Amino acid sequence: MAKGKLFIISAPSGAGKSTVLSRVMAQLPGVAFSVSHTTRMPRKGEQDGREYHFVDRTTFTEMIEQGNFLEYADVHGNYYGTSRLAVQEQLEQGLDVILDIDVQGAKIIRDAKEMDAVFVFLTPPDLTELERRLRGRGLDSDETIVQRLKNAHTELRSLGDFDYLIVNEELDEAVRMFESVILAERAKNHRHFTGKDIQTKVFVV
Repeated sequence: MAKGKLFIISAPSGAGKSTVLSRVMAQLPGVAFSVSHTTRMPRKGEQDGREYHFVDRTTFTEMIEQGNFLEYADVHGNYYGTSRLAVQEQLEQGLDVILDIDVQGAKIIRDAKEMDAVFVFLTPPDLTELERRLRGRGLDSDETIVQRLKNAHTELRSLGDFDYLIVNEELDEAVRMFESVILAERAKNHRHFTGKDIQTKVFVV
């Protein structure tokens, strides 16, 4: 079985990343989502093991000490981390794995060069639109929104480190673009067939 590809997607909070990912996951076969661990509290509607594995700081610290994370970072005062074993198992199953992490985590994986990965940055059209979206979802206080906007300004400086940039101005277009990135990488890597397989499929009817 051919090994899958790891796709790292980063975005400022409120850019619409969760919506884009849910659409891509529903429409494109052979794609899996890597569920990260976090110490933050679940938001309304979130379920443990679906959006995140929710753990306390003591448990998270123990996992760090045991070397369980491919990457981890402190984001907005909470820890987020990616299980190395979980990602490896999904890739070995031939699945393309989407990893939703911030720019800190993306840099850790990029610099470590432990896994071959494709890096995608999703951004809103501008910071004014980002603020509108953050306020519209009604999840954060004014103080938190101000902090998220400051963080977004910093994160946007990392655009040059990513392989692809998707501007989420129109949702359907952003979804199509991310699907196109995945399909292009599949074609580029010729993962699904050997040369003999291709000849058989083309010439035997």
